[in-house]
Amino acid sequence: MEPIGIIHTSYKTKEECPIQPLFSSASTGHVEVFREYEPGLKDIETFSHIYLLYLFDRAGKIDLVRPTFLGDAPRGIYASRHPCRPNGIGFSIVKLFSRKGNVLVVEGPDMLDGTPLLDIKPYIPRYDCISSASEGWTAGQEWRPKPEGRE
Repeated sequence: MEPIGIIHTSYKTKEECPIQPLFSSASTGHVEVFREYEPGLKDIETFSHIYLLYLFDRAGKIDLVRPTFLGDAPRGIYASRHPCRPNGIGFSIVKLFSRKGNVLVVEGPDMLDGTPLLDIKPYIPRYDCISSASEGWTAGQEWRPKPEGRE
């Protein structure tokens, strides 16, 4: 896989980067799609939200079982959204404000500045919202800030 662009945000370090887009809704970012892929953005501005798929290029050590930001209990990496994963693929749903040529202005980015963009997909509520879905082990868990020293 090769990146199709670069995501630009105000987050320079892991410590200042929010854990999920929900906690970064006040921030904006720019998704720069490389010029050769710009034709693929046709009609993207007709959607209010988009999925960004990207590479966790600075995630850190991969542990298949580790604590998450929701608690100290170790969880399997595939039962979490932790960035330290074998293939390092991340995804976020962001609000699309506008498109200016090959650049998308978005609200709610939760990735580091300079993150390689792998793909973009439209968020379509009719297909993507599953009201009967289970929250799994996260049900009832409260978000908490990153503890000192934890990735």
